[in-house]
Amino acid sequence: MGLTSNKVLVVAVALAVLFFIATIWLWPRLARRGWRAVAGRVGLLLVTQLALFAAVGLAANRSFLFYGSWADLFGQEQEMGVVVDHAGGSKDLRVVGTQALDVPGGGRPAVAGQIQKVVVSGERSGIVSPAYVYLPPEYFQERYAKRTFPASVVLTGYPGTAENLIKGLKYPRTAYLQAKEGRMQPMILVMLRPTVAPPRDTECVDVPGGPQTETFFADDLPKAVSESYRVGTKPRNWGFMGNSTGGYCALKIALHHPDRFAAGAGFSAYYRAAEDVTTGDLFHGNDGLRKRGDLLWSLDHRPQGPTSFLVTTSQRGEDNRKDTLAFIKKVKSPAKVSSITLKSGGHNFNTWNREIPPGLVWMGAKLSAT
Repeated sequence: MGLTSNKVLVVAVALAVLFFIATIWLWPRLARRGWRAVAGRVGLLLVTQLALFAAVGLAANRSFLFYGSWADLFGQEQEMGVVVDHAGGSKDLRVVGTQALDVPGGGRPAVAGQIQKVVVSGERSGIVSPAYVYLPPEYFQERYAKRTFPASVVLTGYPGTAENLIKGLKYPRTAYLQAKEGRMQPMILVMLRPTVAPPRDTECVDVPGGPQTETFFADDLPKAVSESYRVGTKPRNWGFMGNSTGGYCALKIALHHPDRFAAGAGFSAYYRAAEDVTTGDLFHGNDGLRKRGDLLWSLDHRPQGPTSFLVTTSQRGEDNRKDTLAFIKKVKSPAKVSSITLKSGGHNFNTWNREIPPGLVWMGAKLSAT
């Protein structure tokens, strides 16, 4: 049974209830003195508490998808199967597995599209990272055989997993439905987590003497994907989007690389690089790099390219409202900015699932297939 399955959660809750009942039932018998009685009481309390914590933890993980599998929880690498040859591929990208969408006809790529698990090797950054690529059904249809498609990088938050983007935030399914209903053009999604040097949170920064994360996302990733799939190499062919840390990365890279990305969307994004125990020393005393990691400072002090931005916040529940309004105010022509403001919404999957459908439609309108 999978870590996020209903069966695992039901079993955990049932065990917690059974141990609680057993504690109430057996407690009078263990109320006497003696080491055996004391050991019995301690054992019952310990087992009941562990069962309760397990049930709560599984419920929280199922809601927020911090971990997508048992292997992910215990830090083990999860193999996806035999390598699949990919016509026209790149030495920087290998397809290592495929999976169907959870939609009608999901087993037929020409009907529902396909999700491919890939491994991307950054030529300039030296970073190697797994990712998922969603290909829309049109990609496999004969009438579109010579057509290129727009693409968007999609990042989850820290310390999320790329599986969150498929299972919890449902990017491929949403993109499929929005395109099928005529609200957006078919678009390729390149989904991964920002943690390309785990467990460190690099905030999509080129760390002096450390992981060159910005180079990986801004240069290596689009190059590898364009060489392996029918995606153009011009800025109008590429977008960048994400939530939380992924949202900060999306806005930052689109802002600093208008020659690579025409649009960036940040759901519940923040606007300055975090610096804490998870990031370590990102800038090594370089104040110029630290300022560059502050998007509000960058908007004031660096030239703005012809990039479109989408930012989101809520009137109640989000703590990024003040900075989001400041970001909107500081965007100047030729850049453009749009926003989504919910009446109420926290920093969670429920909020992002209300923003992602219009966000994908917005992104699709900002990109071009040619």
